[in-house]
Amino acid sequence: MYGGGGSGIQSKRDLALEYQAQIQTLRPSIHARRANMTVKFQDLYGFTVEGNVDDVNVLNEVREKVRQQGRVWWAMEASKGANWYLETHVSSTLKSSLKFSSLVNAITLKRLIRKGIPPTLRPKVWFSLSGAAKKKSTVPESYYNDLTRAVEDKVTPATKQIDHDLPRTFPGHPWLDTPEGHAALRRVLVGYSFRDSDVGYCQGLNYVAALLLLVMKTEEEAFWMLAVLLENVLVNDCYTNNLSGCHVEQRVFKDMLTKKCSRISTHLEGLEFDVSLVCTEWFLCLYSKSLPSETTLRVWDVLFYEGAKILFNVALAIFKMNEDELVLTHHVGEVINVIQKTTHNLFDPDELLTAAFDTMGFMTTTNISKQRKKQEPAVMAELDQRVRRLNSLNGEDK
Repeated sequence: MYGGGGSGIQSKRDLALEYQAQIQTLRPSIHARRANMTVKFQDLYGFTVEGNVDDVNVLNEVREKVRQQGRVWWAMEASKGANWYLETHVSSTLKSSLKFSSLVNAITLKRLIRKGIPPTLRPKVWFSLSGAAKKKSTVPESYYNDLTRAVEDKVTPATKQIDHDLPRTFPGHPWLDTPEGHAALRRVLVGYSFRDSDVGYCQGLNYVAALLLLVMKTEEEAFWMLAVLLENVLVNDCYTNNLSGCHVEQRVFKDMLTKKCSRISTHLEGLEFDVSLVCTEWFLCLYSKSLPSETTLRVWDVLFYEGAKILFNVALAIFKMNEDELVLTHHVGEVINVIQKTTHNLFDPDELLTAAFDTMGFMTTTNISKQRKKQEPAVMAELDQRVRRLNSLNGEDK
């Protein structure tokens, strides 16, 4: 498996040394420095990144922040124990059962997660806090291996689409774009397509599962992270055949944009710009195709702990960060270019997440759920009308 994640237990010292070795300072050549040319380099997860020297400097600053954050997490483990973050549950039923230490841990954990989980701790923290470990514990130990063996030679529309998408998933990556990487990703995706036939396989899941593989290091843990993501974290029906959940999310986001960024919204409406042109990929791929890998994973740090509301925070932040430029655009293509240029170069996760939380204000999961229910009837009516139109056209063709 990519990254060499075995099952043996490493000491904190070994993990810390491995972590330090992973984070290399980027040094552009003297010619690039002089000419301010575009340079290419590999990031922490093996992706080739293109940027100018200013981007390299930002990335070096980010790496130093990651080192500092790593030291904070190691210090927490040293003082509170290796699994301190699991002791954050606060009972809401009996006030007498409330533990002050648990409350303090919960507040501390939320703050630390928003500042970023160190890469070497991500697999363990994600697996525990997302609910994946609990989900895995409800089935026999051999569940994943039995499932992948049972469906290995089966052919379905889902497996055909998966085979088509494998070579298109992060092409050029030193492990994902290899026979071994393709095989591992295929087992995870095919396995899940049989676990949940309603979802089966949807384009976009290949990118999500691929990034989960790189972080979690083992197929089985990546599989369970995908399961908890689709079954517990994200809105229902996001990846079903008609993508109704994704359409609902887009409508909710459009309404949020109108309320929180009215200047942008008014201008985009004048251009007849549909937010789905950029948001479909964001919501289906969870930003994995749009943002640099470490920035994406910082978003996922929050996603697996606080829930899907972070996806809206980030989408709003991206538009808000580009407000002055967006209101000067004259056509749809120009809007897309502004957005894509920004997302491609968002190498500093703190810049994005600060805007997501501070600029966008407080949004609760309950309020978002109410907005989803409000939008569902219109989405289902629109999808039903689309199906009737297609059936009518097919009937005319016959």
